[in-house]
Amino acid sequence: MAFFFHKVTPILRSIYPEMTWRIPSSEPTIYLTFDDGPIPEATEFVLQELANFEAKATFFCIGDNIRKHPSIFQQLLAQGHSVGNHTFNHLKGWNTDDETYFANVAQCQDLLPPTRLFRPPYGRIRKRQAAYLKEHHQLIMWDVLTGDYSPSLKPEQVLRGTTKACESGSLVVFHDSIKAWKNMSYALPRTLDYLAERNFKFAALPMGNAEGGSR
Repeated sequence: MAFFFHKVTPILRSIYPEMTWRIPSSEPTIYLTFDDGPIPEATEFVLQELANFEAKATFFCIGDNIRKHPSIFQQLLAQGHSVGNHTFNHLKGWNTDDETYFANVAQCQDLLPPTRLFRPPYGRIRKRQAAYLKEHHQLIMWDVLTGDYSPSLKPEQVLRGTTKACESGSLVVFHDSIKAWKNMSYALPRTLDYLAERNFKFAALPMGNAEGGSR
């Protein structure tokens, strides 16, 4: 059985205190987020499952996928979900020079409605990149990592680890991607059902207003 840390540790959060890892809430609230879409079938499946539970969520979109699938992107906006920037080409900050990284973020931002939300792909970003982007963006990480993208995890493990790690205020990351489809399509509806039975509500992150993008 694969071993996987679904819950982010306080030590990791302390390394990047400028980022948002969870949302303090006085009511039982979960903030579901989805990375890497919009993608046909995967994103459409997510939207239907969210609608089944009258749940709102936040989608961190890859700019090139918005370009390829604009109708799906418009669908998630029409259903009242929030969107955030996930770069245009899913770049890993650790492996990308700053100028290229910032330009890629800006390229994605041009396709989004006004939003301050940004999540670095893979969660990998240099401190100076984070400091620069923080001037115009709210840097969103996560409190619960489902691991739906991992080929070493079975769908049942993803579900069990995710539901066990969730608590009020958790930022939970799923992926509306082909890679994550097998695990996500199993775990998402069951996670929604499990948490709804425990009287959690599902909220989207406020997008705020982007101030000049990230140029």
